Amino acid sequence: MTIDVTTLPNGLRVATDTMDTVETVSLGVWVDVGARHEPEAINGISHLLEHMAFKGTERRSAQDIATEIEDVGGHLNAYTSRENTAYYAKVLKDDAPLALDIIADIIQHSVFDPEELKREQAVVVQEINQAFDIPDDIIFDYFQAVAYPEQALGRPVLGTADVVRSVTRDTIATYLRDSYHASRMVLAAAGRIEHARMVDMAADAFSNLPGQSPLADDPARYRGGDFRESRDLEQVHLVLGFDGVPYDDPDYYASSVLSGLLGGGMSSRLFQEIREKRGLAYTIYSFASSYQDGGLFAVYAGAGDEEVAELVPVLCDEIVKVTQDVADDEVRRSRAQIKASILMGLESTSSRCEQLARQLLVFGRPISPEEAVAKLEAVHAGSVTSLARRILSSAPSLAVLGPHERVESLDGIRSRLVL
Repeated sequence: MTIDVTTLPNGLRVATDTMDTVETVSLGVWVDVGARHEPEAINGISHLLEHMAFKGTERRSAQDIATEIEDVGGHLNAYTSRENTAYYAKVLKDDAPLALDIIADIIQHSVFDPEELKREQAVVVQEINQAFDIPDDIIFDYFQAVAYPEQALGRPVLGTADVVRSVTRDTIATYLRDSYHASRMVLAAAGRIEHARMVDMAADAFSNLPGQSPLADDPARYRGGDFRESRDLEQVHLVLGFDGVPYDDPDYYASSVLSGLLGGGMSSRLFQEIREKRGLAYTIYSFASSYQDGGLFAVYAGAGDEEVAELVPVLCDEIVKVTQDVADDEVRRSRAQIKASILMGLESTSSRCEQLARQLLVFGRPISPEEAVAKLEAVHAGSVTSLARRILSSAPSLAVLGPHERVESLDGIRSRLVL
């Protein structure tokens, strides 16, 4: 594995992970701009912009974009998160210049045709409505809003239907001009690629990018609270969580290990106690989400109306127990699962490309697998229980969707979580 990074004069970082044993290249541009950077009045514009980038440029129609990449058997896609937007492709090695040209074109030269905008607004509104209709999808937006109220980090990535419908072509063009600056971007590639060639192509393809970025991030301010929505469903969907850790926190890897042993697989405590022993839920798992300056640690469960009354106290008991005692074999098992995920990802050009881009955006440098595994192996039982106590000292965040009458009050839940 050979990783090289070059910063162009305009501030764009070009990073390559050369893999001589494959025949493909995964490449893309990751932009350090997402939902948390949006003013409330245009919440969802990052995601709408991502959609509109595929709807035509000065020299390609929307069909041209799709046809050119599929003519060579390639794949082109994008996504928006709370902190980033990504445009990426996977192609055979000889077609990397084409993929790079298309991505550079849609980022810099999209025309945002008003008629295309109307159609895509309708599509995104359908996406918003679809998410609303899926309880185990929308519940996480509700949880995010409870954890980070009255701030950008708590607002949905998709935005709201009313806001999406109100966005004009000029609003999108202005947001792109003010946000998509070279200094907030990483062009990453992994696979059969030469670094010097990629740098030369990038310097030519991204010559129109402005270099500096005036964006100021709204700091993450975790608060916690209680949200409940009654809905005629067969199950109660519940997320209970706490203040977590940012990417650069010393406990970042301990957080992953804690999540793994608490609710990360079939051998985890929550799966064994709540599903296997008691049959209280079909789906239950924990997760740790990190941001550049904050994070969340939470548990999701879906349970029947009658079962949820017993589930919540058991869930609280298991969370408290993990602050008191963790066995060495649990830690080893969780570490092994995470280590396997890290090392298995090395076999995929797509995984290596995205990992490289995200590391540069978050840490400003590549993190080798050896370094990541070493930090993971340093996590021990004491560091896991210590982190669990730290997390549990924060105010809880609770989001409940469905027939929630049997779900205990937040004050009652809080009393069960006292150490």
